[in-house]
Amino acid sequence: MIPVLYGGEAGPDLGFVASHAHLSEDEAVALHSSRDYLIYMIGFTPGFTYLGGMDDKIATPRLERPREHIPAGSVGIASKQTGIYPIDSPGGWQLIGLTPLKLYDPNREPPILPSVGEHIRFKPITKEEFDAIKVKVDEGAYQPTIIKVGEPA
Repeated sequence: MIPVLYGGEAGPDLGFVASHAHLSEDEAVALHSSRDYLIYMIGFTPGFTYLGGMDDKIATPRLERPREHIPAGSVGIASKQTGIYPIDSPGGWQLIGLTPLKLYDPNREPPILPSVGEHIRFKPITKEEFDAIKVKVDEGAYQPTIIKVGEPA
């Protein structure tokens, strides 16, 4: 489970994604967080997850002009894929949320949490939950919930 704070400053493009899909923001979040995503590939930056299996209803084009700075932990959508930016970097995906997890940490073994072929699922969280998880992550005391594909969240 990847906890995600959706919308607002954490996901500035959620409104655009929702309107592009003719949905409310809550409906877009529900669709995004309702399924398991297969990690197709890790790349572009260390730990960037290219995730397959997103609902076509929320498929949204990339930004016409990429941003120069995307914060680490940003969750985005580009066309029919979703992914997580593991480090601060430039990027052109529509940002819909932010996870407090560190998917890439060069001082951790292994340095990249997810692996190609694994599945992940997103779990909407509140700002208060985000802040509490972030403290645990920074202390090295947080472990994401592991679920098997097809299990209820």
